[in-house]
Parts: sequence; structure tokens; C-alpha cells
Amino acid sequence: QVQLVESGGGLVQPGGSLRLSCAASGSIFSINAMAWYRQTPGKQRALVAKITSSGSTNYADSVKGRFTISRDNAKNTGYLQMNSLKPEDTAVYYCNFDIKRPPNWDRYVYWGQGTQVTVSS
Repeated sequence: QVQLVESGGGLVQPGGSLRLSCAASGSIFSINAMAWYRQTPGKQRALVAKITSSGSTNYADSVKGRFTISRDNAKNTGYLQMNSLKPEDTAVYYCNFDIKRPPNWDRYVYWGQGTQVTVSS
């Protein structure tokens, strides 16, 4: 089995920063893309940022220049550094990993449990 565990959410004032982490554990050969999504009540989950196994990144327009996605392959962990936070960034943030698993290198997609980020004064 594979489990993704998120950490790092919380309450922050506008203009502040938070760093989210997502650690994968279990039976893993390799992790392809890592991504972060966010969701607010009544809306669909939306992609925030994505990083491929080669390190290529892409971001939602609303977070470009403020958020940075990164990964530590040795630790099977992904990160989302969020700076200059705005109230509209308030959401539940979910990590999403595309993982190749033994014994046949089959690909599976896993989600973290979600972590609340609240930006408010």
C-alpha cells in the first residue's frame, strides 16, 4: 500500500508564507509527477502547481510568482512554498502523486488527506 501524508497548513495573515509538505510511504518504485490542488466549498478541485520527474514545473496563473513547487526524490516528498498569500488562497490543499509500484511498474494516482490553509487578518 501507499500513503501520502500532508503537513504544513494553518492560519496565516495576508502577505505571509506557508510551506506544505507531502510525504509518500509504502511500496514505491518511483514517483512521476507530483502536484498540488486546492478546493473551496462548492467548487471543483483545481490544479495549483505540478512538477514532473525531470523537474519541469507549471503553475496556475493565480499563483505564478508567489508559489514554488519542489520535490526531494530521495525522501519521496513534495513541497509547496507559498509566499505573499492572499485571502483568495484560502482552501483545502491536496497533494497528488503519480506513482509506479512493484512488481510490474504499474502506475497509480494517490491523493493526500488535505490540509486547510486559511489566509485572514
